[in-house]
Parts: sequence; structure tokens; C-alpha cells
Amino acid sequence: MSQKRIALFGSTGSIGTQALDVIAANPDLFSAEVLTAQTNDTLLIKQALQFNPNIVVIGDEKKYPIVKEALAHTHTKVFAGEKALEEVASLDCYDMMLAAIVGYAGLKPTLCAIEIGKPIALANKETLVVAGDIIMRTAAEKRIPIIPVDSEHSAIFQCLVGEGRNRIEKIILTASGGPFLGKKPNFLVNVKKDHALQHPNWTMGAKITIDSATLMNKGLEMIEAKWLFNLTYDQVQVVVHPQSIIHSMVQFTDGSIKAQMGLPDMKLPIQYALAFPNRIHNDFPRYDFKKPGTLTFEEPDTKTFRNLALAMEAMKQGGNMPCILNAANEIAVYAFLRNRIGFLDMTEVVEQTMARIPFLPEPTLEEYFETDGEARNFAASLIHM
Repeated sequence: MSQKRIALFGSTGSIGTQALDVIAANPDLFSAEVLTAQTNDTLLIKQALQFNPNIVVIGDEKKYPIVKEALAHTHTKVFAGEKALEEVASLDCYDMMLAAIVGYAGLKPTLCAIEIGKPIALANKETLVVAGDIIMRTAAEKRIPIIPVDSEHSAIFQCLVGEGRNRIEKIILTASGGPFLGKKPNFLVNVKKDHALQHPNWTMGAKITIDSATLMNKGLEMIEAKWLFNLTYDQVQVVVHPQSIIHSMVQFTDGSIKAQMGLPDMKLPIQYALAFPNRIHNDFPRYDFKKPGTLTFEEPDTKTFRNLALAMEAMKQGGNMPCILNAANEIAVYAFLRNRIGFLDMTEVVEQTMARIPFLPEPTLEEYFETDGEARNFAASLIHM
């Protein structure tokens, strides 16, 4: 492999920082060409001084002078603002984008990168949840790969390598069940954010950790999988697997099932996506079959964790409904993390927003943007933020 220049959009988040660990461990194979952050100027500056990127972007324009001054003695160019993210994504100065900006904000830069033919290592599932039809169609037209970084989608992707001629019967996404597996509504009504942020198996950012606790994350992953692997609604299944050793499975039309396994460590799917189609050595811990342990599976409780049921309904309806679901959920999680609403209130916000915002069966990109704005405004009005 020749050295691959990586544009890390969302370098200060959980995925971004772990990706930089992978890059630092393989300096002959990867370089950090672009680093971006929304508000964390302190960490962005530290990363830029360590990795010496060509470009950094700070989304919060008020932080621009701080970043500019801190990097004035380097060759790194500094930009700021939402438009700068899109403009830098459109530059032909990198070989692959790692799309790790959290939430809807990652959509436009990712689309810009696809438009100029850059391969995408996709860690931002909301991009496909919101506008999966447009993203995948554009990627197909440009003949560029979208390689998933989510552990579940990376598992499916790995299981499908070499299976191009063989039909998928269904895929099975595994879910840990989060910190509240087996709990009922009378327990969940009193849950606070500190408890919800304690995931049993994975170390992730706050947004995705809350989504995992409500099972919304698994619902978003179902929608993402539908687009990534060109599946129908009834070809995507979720099973709860508390140990998080099997990351997901593919069942083919002959009944055979392939699974991808390993210890829960996001660096592995990150490394796989950046190095694809090669597998490169690492010193990550290995799963030991000699140690006593049990792998278990159970059906998700969609009556208690209704976010998963809402996401499944949005996937079934299609159109702009997943966009509405995602926008309302982002507002609800934001409010929960600031102690404005309770744990179960998040589901109510999403459900009411899905019932209120007009359904469009075949939206344009502009209509997706309008839907997102309308859904956010309505969800926020329910919370009185």
C-alpha cells in the first residue's frame, strides 16, 4: 500500500480520535490530510500540532481566531464555518474521507466528497438515514465505494466480500441491548443521563450512547443497512446479543449464515475501512475461545423500547419519514442530555413529530433539507427549548 491521505471530518469525536490512533500506529500507510471539529478547538489544535495536516476546519466561527493563532507557526491552513466544511470536502487534496461528524451535520460534506469521486469510510449513519437513496445513487454513478465503519455494518460488509453473485436472504444486526436490557417502563421513567451514558461494552460519544440506551441506534442502523446493502424492509432483522462478540450476520438463500466476530473495539472496523481491501497487522486484544464464556441471543423488547419500533415503521414507510425520525431524535437526545426531558419523553417527541410532519414518498435533496428543518422546529416546540 502507498500512503493514503485521510480527511477526518469529525476528528475530535470518539471515532475521530480512535482513527487518529490507527493513523499514528501506521504512519507509512496513512496520513491525516484534513482535520475538522465543531467546537472542540483545544483538541483540534493538539491534533493539528501532532499530525501536521494540510487543512483544519473549526465549525464554530467564534473559535477561528484561537485556532488560527495557535497554528500560525505551522504550514496548516485554517478555515471556519459550515460552508468551509463543504468547500474543503470538495477539494482534491485527499484520497479518502472518514465521515465521522455526528448526526445530520455530516450529510452535506459527505455528499460533496462523493460528488468529486472520493471513497467514503462512513461512520455517520444519519447520512444514509436522512437521504440514503440520493447518497447511494450518487456513489453508484461516481463508481466510488462507501465502506461502513459502524461495527455492525462493517461486519456485514466483511461477510459479503467474495459473495457478489450470491443472494442475501436477510441480514441480522446484533444489539448489545444497552445499559437497560431487561428493564421495564416503571424503571426507565426515572433514568438520568449519567446512568444512560454508561454503556456496558462500547466506549462512544454521548449522542450514540444515548441512542444505544433507547435502541434508537439499532433502528437507525437498520435503515442504514437497507441502503448500504440494497435490501428490503423484511430482509433486515435485529437480535439482542449482550456479549457484543458477534458483530452481525448474513444469511444467504441456501440457509448458510456468515458472522464476523471479535472483541468490541471500534479501532478494528476503522482500520479495516481505511486499509480496504487490505487487512493490516495490529496489536489489538484478541478474543480467546479457550476462556469460558457463553454467547446468547434474544428478541428485542420493542414494547418497552419503542424507538426501535418507530424506526422500523419509518424504514417501512420510506420517503422522508426516516429524515423526520432522525431530526426529532437529535432534538430529543440534545434535550435529554441537558436534563430538559426524561428518558421516556424522547420517544414521545419522536412519535409526535412523525405524526405531524407531512409525508413525502419521493423527496428531492432540497425537500430532505426542508423536512429536517420542519421536524427539528416542531420537536423543539414540544420541549419548549
